[in-house]
Amino acid sequence: MATATSLPYTGNDDADRLLATDPLALLIGFALDQQVTVQKAFSGPWELRRRLGHLDAARIAAMDSAELDRVFRERPALHRFPGSMAGKVQALCAAIARDYGGDAARIWREAASGDDLRARLLALPGIGEMKARTILAVLGRQLGVRPAGMDAVMPSHPTLGDVDSPEALAAYQAGKRAYKAAMRAQGKRV
Repeated sequence: MATATSLPYTGNDDADRLLATDPLALLIGFALDQQVTVQKAFSGPWELRRRLGHLDAARIAAMDSAELDRVFRERPALHRFPGSMAGKVQALCAAIARDYGGDAARIWREAASGDDLRARLLALPGIGEMKARTILAVLGRQLGVRPAGMDAVMPSHPTLGDVDSPEALAAYQAGKRAYKAAMRAQGKRV
C-alpha cells in the first residue's frame, strides 16, 4: 500500500505535508480536533511548529505551561479554547516523551497488532474511542500502517481516513453535518 505524502485536511500544502510526515503533528491535530473545523484543528500543528520553531514532544512537555498557553493564545489563537488545548497538547506530548522516548511513530511502528495499536492510542491523553478509530483509519488507509489484525479495528463508516482530496474533505464534512442535523431532528444529543 502506498503511503500518502500529504493529508488534505487544511488547505495549506505545507501543513498537509506535515500531517503525513510528522507523526506528532498528526496526533496533535487529532487532539485539537474538537469544536473547531477540521481545517482549523489540523492547521494547528503547522502553526505551533512555526511559533515554537519545532515540534518536539519532550521540549513541549517540559515547557512552562503559562508560556505554552501564551503561544496558543497568540493571535490568531490556535484553537477556540486555547488554554484548554494547550494543556491537552502538553499532556499528549508528555505521554509520548515518557512512553515512547519522544518518537510518536513508535506508537504504531512497535504495535504488535491492530488491537495493540488501538490500546496504545486509547492510552494517550485526549484520545477516546471515536478519535482512536479515526486515527486507525488514517494510519491504515492513508499512511500504510498495517499490523496484523488492522482491518478488524478500523471503522467501516466514512472517516477522515477516507479523505484523499479537498473534494473528498468537502463531501465528508457535508455528510457529517447532515448526519448531525438528522440526529438533532430526532432529539438526540450530538
